[in-house]
Amino acid sequence: MSSSLLSRRSALTLLGSAPLLCSTGYAATPQTLRIGIMSGEDEDVWHVVAQNAAKAGLTLKLTPFSDYNAPNEALYEHELDANAFQHGPFLKAQNDANNFHIVPVGNTYFAPIGLYSSRWHSLADLPQNAKIGVPNDPSNEGRALLLLQTLGLIKLAVDAGLTPTALDITENPRNITVKELDAGVVGRTLTDLDAAVINTEWAKKSGIDLEKQRIGQESLQNNPYVCFIAVNEADKNAPWVAPLVEAFHQPNVRQILLDVYHGAIVPAWS
Repeated sequence: MSSSLLSRRSALTLLGSAPLLCSTGYAATPQTLRIGIMSGEDEDVWHVVAQNAAKAGLTLKLTPFSDYNAPNEALYEHELDANAFQHGPFLKAQNDANNFHIVPVGNTYFAPIGLYSSRWHSLADLPQNAKIGVPNDPSNEGRALLLLQTLGLIKLAVDAGLTPTALDITENPRNITVKELDAGVVGRTLTDLDAAVINTEWAKKSGIDLEKQRIGQESLQNNPYVCFIAVNEADKNAPWVAPLVEAFHQPNVRQILLDVYHGAIVPAWS
């Protein structure tokens, strides 16, 4: 194994002390699947999914990560059979940048990004020359700016797509200053800003009251930021994919999602 992979692996948070298994191929109907997820509440959710999968004869070996880039690299290197943590624009950026061939196979949940403020109680209260923080990574900055457009605060160039930057703002009637900050920092600097667009996970970690301090939020309808289970393209029709997705699309998973995230995210399957 290369030194770069060893270095990356040392930074991962693994479930228990079980090592990752490496393989170059799969049995026609594998009994054990290695699933990359994010550490935290997702672990509680996937323990329920694992119980459902066991009824279909699948054993799920869960590998929690704390780094959003690592699960796709591990999947591409066949250290995982599937992962579940990302939305479409993030995966597209990863595929394009790294020449990965990873595809979604089943929706999981939707974590709406929100506009929060510790100074103002509504969009109407936001003053002229307001300072609004947004995450500075391409996927989330684009998402944040699109939310500000949906809320009527700015307008963006029509050809900006899903990854606009502040340079794509074409109309700014309130003369808003967009402050680009690291995703993990935006929430912690909310008191220094008039408002900030913050991912749900980081808002919770920053101690933000998701109900009382939220003054705007995305809608689930036709939203490209729904999260999903993903696999390598070569495995998209593997016999274990459908039962894995089915194990997630169950009422007990819907309930655990609502319980552990306290309504901050919503199930995204019919």
